[in-house]
Amino acid sequence: MLDVREELTPMMAQYTDLCEAHDDALVLFQVGDFYEAFCQAAETVARVCEVTLTKREDSTGRYPMAGIPIDNAATYVERLLDSGYRVALADQVQPAEEASGLVDRAVTQLITPGTLVDDAYLEGSAANYLAALVREGEGARATATYGLALVDVSTGECLVTSGDRTTVAEELERLSPAELLTGPELAVEGGSENADEAFVAEAMHTDYDPSAFELGVARERVEAYTRPDAVLGNDAEVRATGAVLAYAEYTQGGDHLDYVSRITRFDARESMRLDATALRSLELFESRSRSGHTLMETLDSTACALGRRRLESWLRRPTVDRAEAESRLDAVEALTGAGVVRETLHEGLREVYDLERLVGRVSRGRANARDLRSLATTLAVVPGLREALSDLEHDSPRLADLTERLDDCGDVRSLVEEAIVPDPPQEVTEGGVVREGFDEELDAIRATEREGREWVSQLEARERERTGIDSLEVGYTQVHGYYIEVTNPNLERVPEDYTRRQTLKNSERFYTPELKRREDEIISASERADSLEYELFCEVRTSVAAEGERLQALADVLAELDVLVAFATIAVDRDYVRPTFGASAIRIEAGRHPVVERTTEFVPNGIDFSTGAIALITGPNMSGKSTYMRQVALTCVMAQAGSFVPASAAHLRVVDRVFTRVGASDDIAGGQSTFMREMAELTDILHAATDDSLVLLDEVGRGTATTDGLAIARATTEFIHDEVGASTLFATHYHELTDLEADYDGVFTLHFTADRDEEGVTFLHRVAEGPSSSSYGVEVARLAGVPDRVVQRARDLVEAAEHEADSGAVDRDEAGANRSSRPAATNGAAASTAEGTPHDPVTGDAHTGPAEKTFSESHEGRDGRAKSAPLPDSDSSRGPRDDQNHAVRGVLDDIRSLDVARTTPMDALALLHELQRRLDDANQET
Repeated sequence: MLDVREELTPMMAQYTDLCEAHDDALVLFQVGDFYEAFCQAAETVARVCEVTLTKREDSTGRYPMAGIPIDNAATYVERLLDSGYRVALADQVQPAEEASGLVDRAVTQLITPGTLVDDAYLEGSAANYLAALVREGEGARATATYGLALVDVSTGECLVTSGDRTTVAEELERLSPAELLTGPELAVEGGSENADEAFVAEAMHTDYDPSAFELGVARERVEAYTRPDAVLGNDAEVRATGAVLAYAEYTQGGDHLDYVSRITRFDARESMRLDATALRSLELFESRSRSGHTLMETLDSTACALGRRRLESWLRRPTVDRAEAESRLDAVEALTGAGVVRETLHEGLREVYDLERLVGRVSRGRANARDLRSLATTLAVVPGLREALSDLEHDSPRLADLTERLDDCGDVRSLVEEAIVPDPPQEVTEGGVVREGFDEELDAIRATEREGREWVSQLEARERERTGIDSLEVGYTQVHGYYIEVTNPNLERVPEDYTRRQTLKNSERFYTPELKRREDEIISASERADSLEYELFCEVRTSVAAEGERLQALADVLAELDVLVAFATIAVDRDYVRPTFGASAIRIEAGRHPVVERTTEFVPNGIDFSTGAIALITGPNMSGKSTYMRQVALTCVMAQAGSFVPASAAHLRVVDRVFTRVGASDDIAGGQSTFMREMAELTDILHAATDDSLVLLDEVGRGTATTDGLAIARATTEFIHDEVGASTLFATHYHELTDLEADYDGVFTLHFTADRDEEGVTFLHRVAEGPSSSSYGVEVARLAGVPDRVVQRARDLVEAAEHEADSGAVDRDEAGANRSSRPAATNGAAASTAEGTPHDPVTGDAHTGPAEKTFSESHEGRDGRAKSAPLPDSDSSRGPRDDQNHAVRGVLDDIRSLDVARTTPMDALALLHELQRRLDDANQET
């Protein structure tokens, strides 16, 4: 089209101009009852929306064309958004009857994933953020300051923070914006010299005018909303906030967003930090299985959309301010003891509409009459809520404060109720919106219209009587207006004052001078009434918009009250208890997993460990180790969010972060195997955890060879104990790790119990002190449905390995002194003799190089002790191969060094296989 632009028809030239002005979006161009797209845009619309691709042909050529119906546009636009496109809706902004040629069209909405405002596109009540990210400072990225600003265009909420790269990257993951703008000094995707690997957000990445990120331009933009120096902390925050507001304005037509009045700066250190890995592992908002549930779903007993968003916010960012957590818990406790008040509040809150989004639509001039009535309905609830809360003001300072802040905005409510009919139509331009008695002029015009319609309604009876034509009818069409219809057999009886208006097949239509005069009066009055009604409605909407800050403040109170009532309701219904906070230990009695207990019979388990303690948890697969660890973490999250917890008692400490290394995953596209991903997550934990953190580790080291994996697991445990000091739950099948209990203060062992009989193993899902004797891997395989032949063969191999190991072991007590901290040799890794000398796993020859030291041997811990014995050096050079007898001696030495009591069945199988292979190799050599 650009090649023949001068020759295009006026309509196609108009389309081309709009496309050029919005070259970052798919322009959907209104043509009658359809939105049309042309050329490449048409091909995209046809493919994504699965509609027919047709052709438009004119003197300049043939162009692909695809269209979607306007009355169902939301469905198709949503598909385009999900496929990564921005959509510009170009509507007819001029009535067709007023146009003297081409109808004026303009882009009325630029719809992008981060700037959705219509309920048809938004996902329920969840926040929908647009984010802007900048880097400030000329130094290295490691020392630069990063600024992050987010705005929910549908509600007006605006959040701003800054920090180092890691901190801001975590906040970006945690708040999960739908769309991300980046300053010109940053790029979140590869292929740029500015690419920053720390910011790999799932959001749509949008390139926006670089000048919007300039400090002076951004500061001027922010000053239109608030005083930057009073709210924002540094230049990075000013730049990010200015850019995100500029883009939000651009997508909403370029106007100032009056309802964005809550620019809030937050510090990541003010809340429990939960990175993306922790959010996924703990299943706070997304389940890892299709049929699973989340903590959000489990705790969502809220009554309105405001409360649901606040609940998500509190769970996503639990407070680390003990006083704030206690204040919420005080309110919840007061509500748990007042059942009638709690039920009254819940029923009242169910009548509350999404006030934040209503205010947003009102301020943007997009609210209809039904929106205003919904707002009035919400305001009508407030007096009842305040009265119910008055009974609890003395039981909780927080509830007293909420009661004081419950402004019913009576003047706003009265204005809406006086101006708008109780059940208004959807359209505000077609009349029937404004109540009678609100405006005298409108009432007079309506009276004229009403009198005219009454005269017309009586005309049919009068004319039948006057003409004697019983079949005479009076009717109306939009094209021809009012008419008197007479059938052909009665045409001879038509009076002389009838003037023919329309001829039909079997009848004629007429009008009289008086009917024409009345028609003009009615139509004129109707048009004037509709026009005046719309003006009055807009005046009312503007008056309501002027009270936006009051209404948003009320929305904030209603949101918090809804969450507190929901927490109290759940606490009563599910037998939750109030947690207490202390300075050190985490003690939970008869704790339960809040999600799992909702779907299955649950065995409660407790925990008691002090700051810096490490619990090594062993036991069978499927016994509940991962569930147990997660329930401890979720208890801390719930308590710091302000909720009671599922336990018989809970004494907790405030946790600054929860780290999880739970479950297997990979990133093949990013070049990371399962084990590499595991190590990357472990690296993050060991670098970022503090002595106020809670760490969950599940099977660390199982993704590689047994010796290497055990070494990593042991070194990790030592490092956390000596250097980090974080409270840690470590589930493992490396039974050798349980030796650390004797060597380190604060390290203790737990295990999940099981009963074994002739028919198999029964998992009791109960925690007990001490290590487990077995992982029951073969029994788990049987329960999973592995063929009986495989299961039986595996049992035979385990029994053979145990028997051979028992018959070859000598003086285990004497050798154990050097073996307690040394892994068993499997999978070709280095083994050690009873004397502690590393030997080659194939030849049995002694290594000549020194054994590698553990972290604790090389560095003194925080208590000055170094207690670990050396780990075997699996990378040392191998000794020369001798004869067959030498190989046999090496195998026997390895068997003697094996600690059967601490070797898992799977490790034993692997070792047996390796020893057999070595003997076979030696036989072949000789």
